[in-house]
Amino acid sequence: MAQNHSVWTSIRFWRQSAAWVTGFAVVLLILLTFDTMGQITMGTDADLQKGITKRVPAPTVINYHIGYKFSEKRGHEVPVIGKKEPFFGKEWSPKEAAALLHKGKLTEQAKNCMDCHTLLGNGAYYAPDLTKAWIDPKWKSMMAMTGKKTREEAMAEFLQHPERYPTHARRMPNLKITPDEAKALVAFLKHMSSIDTNGFPRGFSKGVKEFEAGGTYAH
Repeated sequence: MAQNHSVWTSIRFWRQSAAWVTGFAVVLLILLTFDTMGQITMGTDADLQKGITKRVPAPTVINYHIGYKFSEKRGHEVPVIGKKEPFFGKEWSPKEAAALLHKGKLTEQAKNCMDCHTLLGNGAYYAPDLTKAWIDPKWKSMMAMTGKKTREEAMAEFLQHPERYPTHARRMPNLKITPDEAKALVAFLKHMSSIDTNGFPRGFSKGVKEFEAGGTYAH
């Protein structure tokens, strides 16, 4: 007399199930990979000129005002690329901007900034997170301290001579950053702030409705 066996004890059933689950996972992974690549692919200067928003804007975003506003739909602040504004007194061509950002990234790596700071979730937590450092309203007071007229000039001055402007109990050491390196680092940080990081780092502008061009938060 034949015995009825439960499907749950069938080796064939589990083999087929494993094959289907593995196949589905592979297809899903491929789709997610293509979606991710599309999300993180850097935009172009033409996108910026047309007002097309990319999650990672082109290097020439340094030629534009970068603000933030709260998105009710997404539940956090999102970057807003505004009108053009001079960066270190000029408008940078796509080639110049790309070279400047590249130099800034290399400088950040050479100076081991992430030994103390965090960028996009990577690094240490001894010093402030730099992911959205460009929009920090404290640079307005730094402009007054350094006597500089623009945020980028104040940032570059601070990076070159941090010991002259003690702003925190954990003081930044003088890393012998040159003027050209400082300018490139500031460009790198401005571009970093333009990236849509889904509200990361959390709380970087808690309660903020919009970041204004003057360096102050409007509540």
